[in-house]
Amino acid sequence: MVQGPMLIVILVCSVLFIVVMTAKVRLNAFIVLLLAAFGVGLFTGLPLDKITGAIRNGFGGTLGYIGIVIIAGTIIGTILEKTGAALSMANCILRIVGKKRADLAVSIAGYIVSIPVFCDSGFVILTPLNKALAERTKRSMAVMGTALATGLYATHVFVPPTPGPIAAAGLLGADLGRVILLGLIVSVPAMLIGWVWARKIGGKFDIEAKPEFTYDELIAKYGGFPNAAHSFAPLVIPILLIALKSVAAFPTHPFGTGTTSSIIQFIGDPVTALLIGVFIALSLVKKWNEEVLRGWIGHGIVNAAVILAITGAGGSFGQIIKTTPIGDYLGNILAPLGLGIFLPFIIAAALKTAQGSSTVAMITTPAIIGSLLPMLGLAGPWGRVLTVLAIGAGAMTVSHANDSYFWVVSRFSGMDVPTAYKVYTTATLVLGLVSMAVIAIMAVIIL
Repeated sequence: MVQGPMLIVILVCSVLFIVVMTAKVRLNAFIVLLLAAFGVGLFTGLPLDKITGAIRNGFGGTLGYIGIVIIAGTIIGTILEKTGAALSMANCILRIVGKKRADLAVSIAGYIVSIPVFCDSGFVILTPLNKALAERTKRSMAVMGTALATGLYATHVFVPPTPGPIAAAGLLGADLGRVILLGLIVSVPAMLIGWVWARKIGGKFDIEAKPEFTYDELIAKYGGFPNAAHSFAPLVIPILLIALKSVAAFPTHPFGTGTTSSIIQFIGDPVTALLIGVFIALSLVKKWNEEVLRGWIGHGIVNAAVILAITGAGGSFGQIIKTTPIGDYLGNILAPLGLGIFLPFIIAAALKTAQGSSTVAMITTPAIIGSLLPMLGLAGPWGRVLTVLAIGAGAMTVSHANDSYFWVVSRFSGMDVPTAYKVYTTATLVLGLVSMAVIAIMAVIIL
């Protein structure tokens, strides 16, 4: 088997292969990650049976942990979109914050909607409301679009059940409840910084909204929105249940060790909690029919399938690296540098900037970093959680022309490319750096 510096050459080549094939050739990340896994195994000299075994075990082990959770979360997001519940949540926030702070309202709305919904989809869903509010309050779409985009981005990379952080948590063996708890904390300053940046920088550019519908026409179009509390429930209740499970598992046993604790840990298991969320979401539907039971749910499953495939392939890539001496050798080189929690951020940011996809960055980085956690002092339960968050911060740094979300934000907001770079791309850089600073402070306090 290959030893020494050649291991680093093989790892670097595999990462470059992933970047080039996904960003330039546009080959699906599922195929790319599997090819990278086979390549690392072959070039490091692993026995052929160990290569195939590691790929199978990595794929199956990863999906066995998070597969149902990703599917259930995606179904919840689809139902919130189709029933108008996402707009109901946004409208509720607008009433609380006030139309004078419409930019803050859409940022908060994005923050909440993006927890179960992909930020790309969330931006499209909320754009009619965003444009109507921009027209009504005479705000530039550079402000409103960036405020919405950064609000969506804040939870997209930090808070499950969004697939990216779920995948990273699964690949690193991090407790999902703790990821949610700390992810919610980290994402708040990220959202607020994004809002401030949108106002200060976006306010320099005057971009007219030109909405298709006014605010009142939009509400009339939907025939009114679902009840706000009911709309929030499919999202809030599963998160609370998962968080309670993590609290119940604390060494101090705050809920005891009997039946009550067992029940909390059962209903708070991510699989159970998210399935409960699915049925709460289905209660938003006014009339159950084939379109809902087969069409909407089927649409959610189809959307989840892509993420499941990529996540499983990422698990295979990670398992191959664990099976080779790459992790130990890389750790011996990096450990003296004292990078600690900053290393996963740097790797994820490099991958994100190079190939564009936050999800691919969040799946590939754990594969590289997983075996290094003991050497970085991050092998404990909280260390793994903070590593997931550091990867999330890197995975938003930075969004530019090779990122599909960049084009969604610029086109739906009416920003030309130079303006989008000046307002939105710079915002993602600031968000990533601020988030990483918060995570570093957490690491000092917790670890």
